[in-house]
Amino acid sequence: MVKVIKTHVDYEAALAHISSLLDRDPPPGTREAEELETLAVLVHEYETREFDIGSPDPIESIKFRMEQQNLSQRDLMPFIGSRSKVSEVLSGRRPLTLSMMRALHTGLGIPAKVLLQESGGPDLDESQIQWDKFPLREMVKRGWIRESVVDYRSQARDVLRAFFEQSGPLQSAAALYRQSRHIRSARQADEYALAAWTARVLTLAANKPPVVYVEGTADPEFLTEVARLSIFDEGPRLAGEFLEKYGIRLVIEPHLPGTSLDGAALLARDGGPVIALTVRYDRIDNFWFSLMHELAHVARHLRQEQVPFYDDLDVGPEGDPKETEADTIAGEALIPDEMWKKSPASRLRSPEAIQHLASQLHIHPAIVAGRYRHEFRSYRVLNQFVGHGRVRRLFTNVKWD
Repeated sequence: MVKVIKTHVDYEAALAHISSLLDRDPPPGTREAEELETLAVLVHEYETREFDIGSPDPIESIKFRMEQQNLSQRDLMPFIGSRSKVSEVLSGRRPLTLSMMRALHTGLGIPAKVLLQESGGPDLDESQIQWDKFPLREMVKRGWIRESVVDYRSQARDVLRAFFEQSGPLQSAAALYRQSRHIRSARQADEYALAAWTARVLTLAANKPPVVYVEGTADPEFLTEVARLSIFDEGPRLAGEFLEKYGIRLVIEPHLPGTSLDGAALLARDGGPVIALTVRYDRIDNFWFSLMHELAHVARHLRQEQVPFYDDLDVGPEGDPKETEADTIAGEALIPDEMWKKSPASRLRSPEAIQHLASQLHIHPAIVAGRYRHEFRSYRVLNQFVGHGRVRRLFTNVKWD
């Protein structure tokens, strides 16, 4: 039974139990996995309260073990994930997740107590933020900031601090700027713009009625039910209303310059899942694949990773297992692969074939046409089917360019 750690005896017992749980490697979502996560938080709180000097930094401990065993970054991929994830963890730009800790503890023998420590990387407080790097002019132009700004340089800090505080007491500019992120993109994102966009999304999500999300709700049947809303002219708007009944808040907000995004999956300040879509391509097929991709992250990755996912879906998954899985889940929810392979729509550029498969699946023909265009990398065909200009007009409260 998990209990608050009050004494050093409790602390040692908790560490021993954590080591035992790590050895058993409980699957995510099980009672033991939840117990491990809770114990990790309690141990960290106790150490923060009681100890002046913490245990060795986990990243330095990993690097030390690499030196001991003559390991390269490639050798860490079985424990941490893709090459880019290994690089981000070792540089302090991505936190260790519980699944990574389990793997490193089991595979490399690094003590659980060490891995549970917070990395001692540079502490980015607000004094280190370059306030003039936030896209303040663009934020004012979009109406995100109502306050009158006369001198953008001198007013930036005060105006932006007030803006970030709208998204929640824990969402300071420093917290959002320095947070670890999972980014699928071919180019380096402007981190200041990304932090500002995230704050805007979380503020809009906080204004929606709170409904508790029940873990496991977004299963394959649920995703299929959402996809079938696509047959309606107002399907994208109806999808938002449907999701919010189950505690998944949908926010539509165009991306800022320097952030080529289609969507994101993140946690609101109350811990509930939020899906944000930019609708940068005003097409029905793009909307539905982007939505399903982020729903897949909510279903499989968001709670486990505890970091936001930002996606530029023009870029392939590039070997990232979570992005590959999200693409697969999204594709299956919209058009099951078995049905796609059997359908003439997978081979013929035929309006009749597209309509027939769409009718079979009770989805919008744009989704079938979009699948064909993607499979054959032929984006000039079937233009009349993909629904150009039929998404943004449904969200009249959004300021579009």
